[in-house]
Amino acid sequence: MKLHILGICGTFMGGIAALARELGHDVSGSDANVYPPMSSQLEALGIALSQGYAPAHIAAAAEQIVVGNALARGNPSVEAVLDAGRAYTSGAQWLAENVLPGRRTLAVAGTHGKTTTSSLLAFILEYAGRDPGFLIGGVPENFGVSARIGSGREFVVEADEYDTAFFDKRSKFVHYRPWLAILNNLEYDHADIFPDVAAIQRQFHHLLRTVPGNGRLIVNGDDDNLAQVLAMGCWTPVETFGEREDADWRAQLDAADGSAFTVLYRGAAVGEARWSLLGRHNVMNALAAIAAAQAVGVAIADAVAALAEFKGLARRFDIVGTSPSGVTVIDDFGHNPEKAAATLRTLKSHPGRVLAFFQPHGYGPLKQMGAELAETFARELGPEDITLLCDPVYFGGTVDRSEGSERIVDLIAKHGGKALCINTREGCGDWLVANAQPGDRIAVMGARDDTLSVFARDVLERLG
Repeated sequence: MKLHILGICGTFMGGIAALARELGHDVSGSDANVYPPMSSQLEALGIALSQGYAPAHIAAAAEQIVVGNALARGNPSVEAVLDAGRAYTSGAQWLAENVLPGRRTLAVAGTHGKTTTSSLLAFILEYAGRDPGFLIGGVPENFGVSARIGSGREFVVEADEYDTAFFDKRSKFVHYRPWLAILNNLEYDHADIFPDVAAIQRQFHHLLRTVPGNGRLIVNGDDDNLAQVLAMGCWTPVETFGEREDADWRAQLDAADGSAFTVLYRGAAVGEARWSLLGRHNVMNALAAIAAAQAVGVAIADAVAALAEFKGLARRFDIVGTSPSGVTVIDDFGHNPEKAAATLRTLKSHPGRVLAFFQPHGYGPLKQMGAELAETFARELGPEDITLLCDPVYFGGTVDRSEGSERIVDLIAKHGGKALCINTREGCGDWLVANAQPGDRIAVMGARDDTLSVFARDVLERLG
């Protein structure tokens, strides 16, 4: 079949394209922003890419249009598809109909930690010889790709609660009908589509309704919001992980930074983990992945041993390098309060000043979460550290400057922190290069835009 994918350079839709191509489909696509690394990956697969959403980019021979959730009514390609009465579907629906049937689907859901936990689970299964398929919202270093079909029974999917498409406002994960679901956590996020936590909880409960009675739920037992979701009705056996004494899966930290820990299953020590990832949050991600792997028959010892060979992901506390002057640059996806807090805590587990560059990904989320973001940076960073905010990447509409980064700087100062705002990314780079001192760690943080990784590498190179 000949497919055209709208929004193809997003990580999820790029993964859909790769899976479709692996299945033998003729795939093309278009996006508003066609740039590496996703464009390079897709072109290497023989997928033709077009810059922009001109209707002419959609070939007349395309038998189905797969529409990404970044596109809305008014987009010229969307309007052309509708006017012509052409066949269209969402990425999540396409995956559910063309890849998941006949597979044992393992879905990883949660406000944060999905990408790391999905990657860990897929690698543990690979380490155990299961050759899993997967679709992950990032690129695990052990695989070098974000998606593959695989020959094994299991298929790991990062199960996002964001809405499916302009014509389907359900969360993407309701399409997957998993045999096992990991529920990592549930916090308020996606302020552009969810009015409150209760709205997100309803979507998570829709997911729970699709997991069979002979399947498994792996749930963060420390999360009260998830406890409320389970209380709405649960028909599947549950195993918990976390820090509470009654959790099925727990960890005893053997190193304060989380690089070494003992895995406890129902109170008994079952393995000692040594790995390259840092942070208590990543220890929790590992527990969830180990529990899920055991549920599908992987020995606990093998799951724990796999951690030592796990290389992590791009843009998840990715150490870009250290300059000759002794300044280390870290590239990280932390873009909301919880993700940012986890990154900052990990940074502060080691000595040295932190320069935290943060680029919000839109004025809507910034308006909803700005106060919490400001409190997070002020709380997690010390008096010697500095937060540098860049004005958000903005995608249209009316900009309320009072809700921009300058407001967050003021709030950080009110909480006792140090912060400043520079209106261009180039200006931020100049400031970092001019002000970094030996022993500093520069954390480049933000979502949506892969060019942040290019920015991080450029800063390191300029530190020379």
